[in-house]
Amino acid sequence: MKRILLAILATASCFMAKAQVDPHFSEYYVYPSWLNPALTGAIDGDYRISAIYRNQWGSIASGFSTIGLSGDVVTNKNLNFGASILQQTAGNGGYTYLTAYASVAYTGVRFGLEGNQRLVFALQGGLIQRRFNTSKFQLGDQWTPSAGYSPSTVTSDIIASPSSSTFDAGAGIAYYDASPNKKANLFLGFSASHLTQPDDRFTSGATKGRLPIRYTAHGGVKLNLGSGFSITPNLLYLRQGTAEEKMAGAYAQVRATDNVDVMLGANYRFKDAIVPFAGFYYKSFTLGLSYDINSSDLGRAAGSANSFELSLSWTGRKNKELAGKNFVCPRL
Repeated sequence: MKRILLAILATASCFMAKAQVDPHFSEYYVYPSWLNPALTGAIDGDYRISAIYRNQWGSIASGFSTIGLSGDVVTNKNLNFGASILQQTAGNGGYTYLTAYASVAYTGVRFGLEGNQRLVFALQGGLIQRRFNTSKFQLGDQWTPSAGYSPSTVTSDIIASPSSSTFDAGAGIAYYDASPNKKANLFLGFSASHLTQPDDRFTSGATKGRLPIRYTAHGGVKLNLGSGFSITPNLLYLRQGTAEEKMAGAYAQVRATDNVDVMLGANYRFKDAIVPFAGFYYKSFTLGLSYDINSSDLGRAAGSANSFELSLSWTGRKNKELAGKNFVCPRL
């Protein structure tokens, strides 16, 4: 009975969200291709590989599990290139949401001292695939009052098209101050995903729907307080259809040794969760861990409807002699 009530509540939460179909991340700056394609190549290096894993509501009927992998490279032609793949699985029904994108960012708009004030424009295009594993469904006519669920009972509910694939496109713009040795480095961005508004082929008839555009605004400022210590307040606003998400928080970064920085902070997702964050930077690697402490009605009903994320980024250089270059990039 508890699982049934939780499933009903989770379903009701989906209806209250009113159109948000995309996965979301608490460590959103770690996975730049999801946040804003204009962050492609915004790194202190020549290339980067990032991976992130999110487990959400694992105690509720298998919950949501999301994994993302991205890579981007910097060129000397004012163009940066990136690619990413993301897969989310949800619940016992075998639902899978898969995206694969390529992005290109134009970085030629630079001004200020030594061109460290940067304005970047980007485009993104790729594939969305959604599918259900119908063998995992438990349908109403497979249940009887006497025997309960019988997987051998043939159902009369037929799903003719359990999968759907479609082209998708997005765009973004970002500004950031990459000047070294400043007291404050500002970064701002805006992106729009699903500009093509692909058909939602799991609906039909006159009410056939489309995936709504996802608008994302984000920003922050890195405050350098001296002696290898900085604080970075950051904000996120996301809107898709009539659903919206707001996050605000900050993290502190302190130099522990010549090769190690330690990061601690927290974000608050309004009306949803408090998100503590911890991580460290070692040479070219950045490792992060966050935990969503759910503060919504779902958290109070389920008791342990929390989530966690694990992220890892690696940044490489072709020219090792420039490894000491001080470049302030807009990321965690």
